[in-house]
Amino acid sequence: MSRAFASIRRGLEQAIRHRKGKRVAGLKLHVPLPVDVKAVRERTGLTQEQFAATFAIGLGALRHWERGDRKPRGATLVLLSVIAKNPQAVLRAVRKA
Repeated sequence: MSRAFASIRRGLEQAIRHRKGKRVAGLKLHVPLPVDVKAVRERTGLTQEQFAATFAIGLGALRHWERGDRKPRGATLVLLSVIAKNPQAVLRAVRKA
């Protein structure tokens, strides 16, 4: 078995263990704390439509999060956490793009 194959196999085995919720040596998973999406949006002073458009979030998803039907995950949760901590900095960065 080649070194490349062994490395790929090891990575796939780790991915499977991680997916099953088992610990993977050397892997640290950082999960942001939940955020109050409505409070974050209101702090920016934007309407739902404006907030969704500004941050490339689906309007339907935003409404579900604000009602509590669903929770944001992954990169969206990270983005919302950053917006919650410093909304003006994120707005400046997005508007300069």
